[in-house]
Amino acid sequence: MLTDDRRRAGLAIALVAAFSLCHARAYAADRNCDGPSDLTRLERPLVHVGEKLAAREPIKIVALGSSSTAGAGASSPAASYPSRLALELGKLYPDVPITVLNRGINGQDAAEMIARFKQDVIDERPDLVIWQIGTNAALRDVPIEDVGRLVREGIAEIKKTGADVLLVDPQFVPKVIAKPEAEGMVRLIATTATSTKVNVFRRFAIMRHWREREGMNFDTFTSSDGLHMNDWGYGCWAKLLCTAISDAATRAVTSAHAAPAAVRINNKSATP
Repeated sequence: MLTDDRRRAGLAIALVAAFSLCHARAYAADRNCDGPSDLTRLERPLVHVGEKLAAREPIKIVALGSSSTAGAGASSPAASYPSRLALELGKLYPDVPITVLNRGINGQDAAEMIARFKQDVIDERPDLVIWQIGTNAALRDVPIEDVGRLVREGIAEIKKTGADVLLVDPQFVPKVIAKPEAEGMVRLIATTATSTKVNVFRRFAIMRHWREREGMNFDTFTSSDGLHMNDWGYGCWAKLLCTAISDAATRAVTSAHAAPAAVRINNKSATP
């Protein structure tokens, strides 16, 4: 009889756990994917991508990074952020062939990524490189100054190809924010982006907004390991990133068309 009671108790616990997991997934699915414009908008136009979009020419994007680029925590490779980004961009630009290559490798830091730059980035001749960095360095207490030097070196290499550069900072999740170095890493990436005149997608701030402003539980956008994003988190990141890329590329085209017009106006006004 005691054995049966234990079995029933175990079954009840399992059912509660399953219900909780399903409830969390349903809750995540029902949540609106949102991010304030002041956090999601890229500071600089994406000139190269804008030119390709305007000409309806094929675009190649290389997503470089570690496990959150590779898709750790996702239910399948199709749920990784690069796969979801390709889907979102395809829906937005159905008449432009857009390829997103996933070049994420679990556990890598900036130095290890730079070591494979030629094969995984340069040789692909990308139009845009999305470089997700900083998380593993923060987790491993890598000195900030070393990371800054490596990121500047990597940006210089990418710029030589003529591609646009977009950095992505760490994720706001329990295991990352537990590290005192995490916020310093976020600041370093922001200041490095400013000094090298490239864009940064503020993933840390956006996820903090989900948690602290929208009141989401971590399990809404974080996997059970407390480190990686889940399907909803990756999907929302991809959706917001798609909007940010489109906006920055559109601004690049608008600026390019506005500049000649401004010159003509100035020349006309200077004519006696």
